[in-house]
Amino acid sequence: MARNKWFETVAIAQQRARKRLPKPVYSALLAASEKGVTVNDNVEAFSELGFAPHVIGATEKRELSTTVMGQEISMPVLISPTGVQAVHPDGEVAVARAAAARGIAMGLSSFASKPIEEVIAANPKLFFQLYWLGDRNAIAARVERAREAGAVGLIVTTDWSFSHGRDWGSPAIPEEMNLRTILRMLPTGLTRPSWMWQWGKTLRPPNLRVPNQAAKGEPGPPFFAAYGEWMGTPPPTWDDIAWLRKLWGDAPFMLKGVMRVDDAKRAVDAGVTAISVSNHGGNNLDGTPASIRALPAIAEAVGNDVEVLLDGGIRRGSDVVKALALGARAVMIGRAYLWGLAANGQAGVENVLDILRGGIDSALMGLGRSSVHELVADDVLVPPGFTRALGVPRDASN
Repeated sequence: MARNKWFETVAIAQQRARKRLPKPVYSALLAASEKGVTVNDNVEAFSELGFAPHVIGATEKRELSTTVMGQEISMPVLISPTGVQAVHPDGEVAVARAAAARGIAMGLSSFASKPIEEVIAANPKLFFQLYWLGDRNAIAARVERAREAGAVGLIVTTDWSFSHGRDWGSPAIPEEMNLRTILRMLPTGLTRPSWMWQWGKTLRPPNLRVPNQAAKGEPGPPFFAAYGEWMGTPPPTWDDIAWLRKLWGDAPFMLKGVMRVDDAKRAVDAGVTAISVSNHGGNNLDGTPASIRALPAIAEAVGNDVEVLLDGGIRRGSDVVKALALGARAVMIGRAYLWGLAANGQAGVENVLDILRGGIDSALMGLGRSSVHELVADDVLVPPGFTRALGVPRDASN
């Protein structure tokens, strides 16, 4: 009898992923930087928040649907763009199918392993994510390709300091998959035969190229070649963001990686329609606070001007509810769905989304709320000193 592949929590999905993936691949999903202060705080900060439940007043049914960046979604959860999802042969296409099956939108990384045209065919509610990489002509070409493919929004990520060191060591990731690389990594792969077998059935190794960094139909450069070009590109200015916003037109435009109130206000001035309060999943400047700690001040400052989303540390539906109560319109998930993808492909991602949906619904019931739109700050217990109002004059943040 086949083993039941269903899992009941995201933590179990992570355990399954760890057992299934070769160690370097699993380590690449964990990522983080330096000591891992930020990646740990992203998750643990949610445990510091409590709820103020009602004993009577729960409604029979609860409304979880909402709209984000012009898209109707079945619950306030989006797929965050993550690069080169080579944990499963179907990669981003499997994630797109799962998101479509559960009625939510997806962000697709410009460093994805699948071309945007293939992914958007599986889920038309797709936001294309862009790094500031290359000159303006190269960036404009990628924007135009996303537009022609039918992307309904653009996500621009700029929060990256290229910190490489990890106290526990970084995984050995090859620059490209050729015969020499395959032979060198074979002993590691053989420790996870089921993972090797799923790739063996495709008769091709994991693709470490990034096709969305090239013209349509081209294979794209290897991941590390694109990464190196990104590192060598001068960081964008606010004028660059305003230029990119104008280039994209009137369609929804998100700036991802905002952690400060002053940056959030500058983003509004640059014309964005949404911001993601995010520290790049703890993969950026270690020591940055958890994104949930920065959320309330940013939501209070610009929540009436743009849509504010939260990205970082979401592992449960109750985490989603806490974020919404503190000012987020929706959340974005990264590692959670990648663990589901590694554990059981498309079905594993659907499993993760079902876990979050069930948790959101249960938390709403306990709080006596009939809709995600009814959540308020008083539904959450916030301990003294929890929040971090970054980019605010000291006298204004006291």
